[in-house]
Amino acid sequence: MPLAYPATAADWRRLAQQRLPRFLFDYIDGGAGDEATLATNVQDFCSVRLRQRVMVDVQQVDTRTRLAGQDCAMPLALAPVGLAGMMARRGEARAARAAAAAGLPFTLSTVGICPLDEVTAAAGAPPWFQLYMLRDRSAVQAILHKAWAAGTRTLVFTVDLPTTGVRHRDTRNGMAHGGTRAALLRISQVLARPGWVRRVALGGKPLTFGNLADQVPGGHDLNAFKAWVDAQFDASVTWRDIAWLRQQWQGRLLIKGVLDAEDARAAVDSGADGVVVSNHGGRQLDGVASTIRALPAIAQALGGQTELLLDGGVRSGVDVFKALALGAHGVLIGRPWVWALAGGGESGVRSLLQGWQRELAVAMMLAGVTRVQDIGAQHLDGPFFQPH
Repeated sequence: MPLAYPATAADWRRLAQQRLPRFLFDYIDGGAGDEATLATNVQDFCSVRLRQRVMVDVQQVDTRTRLAGQDCAMPLALAPVGLAGMMARRGEARAARAAAAAGLPFTLSTVGICPLDEVTAAAGAPPWFQLYMLRDRSAVQAILHKAWAAGTRTLVFTVDLPTTGVRHRDTRNGMAHGGTRAALLRISQVLARPGWVRRVALGGKPLTFGNLADQVPGGHDLNAFKAWVDAQFDASVTWRDIAWLRQQWQGRLLIKGVLDAEDARAAVDSGADGVVVSNHGGRQLDGVASTIRALPAIAQALGGQTELLLDGGVRSGVDVFKALALGAHGVLIGRPWVWALAGGGESGVRSLLQGWQRELAVAMMLAGVTRVQDIGAQHLDGPFFQPH
């Protein structure tokens, strides 16, 4: 029975599962290997305990802050998610509009369905833009030029994808295979969701990687684009390439995909304006640390010299509070907004973000703090994930 009033990320996940073809739901929901890191990303947040305080004047709680130089209603941005436009009709544009209404940044993925100009028009302002280091450096330059011309000033550069992780759910659904058998499997899953066919497959065209249209001549379907993208992942990238990127991009540069303190320092030395502690949502190397566990050591290593964000495992406004208490300046969320998008469209994303802001405000009140800038280790009930 459908939920009348979804209240949590888990509620939106259940609705997304009911509405999406299985291969699309598993693409968003799944992780690498046995999905141990995917699980610990969430579980380790649950192990962090907060210190409740009473008899503090918390009438004027303010969740506002700034991320990447942008005013935000709370310390949260929507993370880049590939193929989000397959989860709802013109999905990235709708999510960007919901983020703008909530006063939050939206990050458009290189492999999003909606092109940058469509997302900018929908939101009324340019989004942050996410990019990988492609083998074709001229393609990188062309994409950067296009993003700058569209008004984007914050680039989120993903560095933890020299190759794609081993994702067994995708294999089981035929996503890693060609041929008739795999196609028939996906067709059967699509036909089991006629509402998705009507809303997205037919009503959401064109379903291509909008930001790569100029880079894939003659590519008229997702398979052609996917083959090009897979061939473009560059396993030879080093920090020297990031220094080159810094010369190409004059706006803010956030390096996403850092789990190690030494790598965080290298990112700053290469010219990054910010670091995103991330394990790609548990989708790359299974068995690595959760992001919330890795955060304190990275925060100590950077010593406040650069902006520090986190993604992976954040499932509520209370989790946002925990990330700030352990050293982050803000968080990015991926799966939760995509679940809400798939389960409820633009209004679903708005509802999710409104609920999280309320949860953050309540957590602040009950912890006895009125500004997000004042959240710190003093609001934790005990030491958690201490740096070595």
